[in-house]
Amino acid sequence: MPAPRGTRIDHGKLPRHIGIIMDGNGRWARQRGMSRSRGHRAGSRAVRRTVKACRRLGIPYLTLFAFSAQNWGRPEAEVEALMDLLGEFIASEWQEIMERDIRVIQIGEIGKVRNDVKRQLKELIAATRRNRSMTLALALSYGAREEIVRSARKLVRRAAKGKLSAGQVDEDMMSAYMYTAKMPDPDLIIRTGGEKRISNFLLWQSAYAEFHFTKKLWPDFKQEDLRRAIADFQKRRRRFGLTDEQIGEGN
Repeated sequence: MPAPRGTRIDHGKLPRHIGIIMDGNGRWARQRGMSRSRGHRAGSRAVRRTVKACRRLGIPYLTLFAFSAQNWGRPEAEVEALMDLLGEFIASEWQEIMERDIRVIQIGEIGKVRNDVKRQLKELIAATRRNRSMTLALALSYGAREEIVRSARKLVRRAAKGKLSAGQVDEDMMSAYMYTAKMPDPDLIIRTGGEKRISNFLLWQSAYAEFHFTKKLWPDFKQEDLRRAIADFQKRRRRFGLTDEQIGEGN
């Protein structure tokens, strides 16, 4: 059976790192007369599908924007429902994550996460630390501006101790102080839900990322949508500030 239109991809040119802004759970629920928590639960199923699809394709790094630093301002009941879902996800997916050799990490201010969920997450991170086939980064209580400020503060503290001069600070050093220090920058960032903004997600790391925006609400995002985003990515010419001739694509 042929692949759906626009979903054929070159497996030799896959992005190394995909970041996803998972938007649309609330609107999906509202369209169906459901509570927002039901929308988040449907979104959790989309997370499972997407992680499995990326692992099957051989994507080495996947970062999911699960909960932003600004999301703490949402109604308490919704925040609690999201924490519950995260705990359920960890418990239900633990075995499959191990079987699929997926390493899980967390980026963001984990200290703000509810204690029971924090404990589960830390245990999962520890259990998967030696897994190597794929890295799943959960951006949880995460904000990119906050991350940059955090990195700058660390550098300032080093300078105050006389261990660093202003002339030593460069892009590589800044990157080394980011949560994503041991990961490649994202090649492709996908946002669902129809909005065309990045909402404080991986601002530093996405300087040369390609963006794919889809109107699909996150709970409706399926494997063919992921493949369509990758196919779109593979059509782009990534120049990194150079010319076509310099990168060998001008002939």
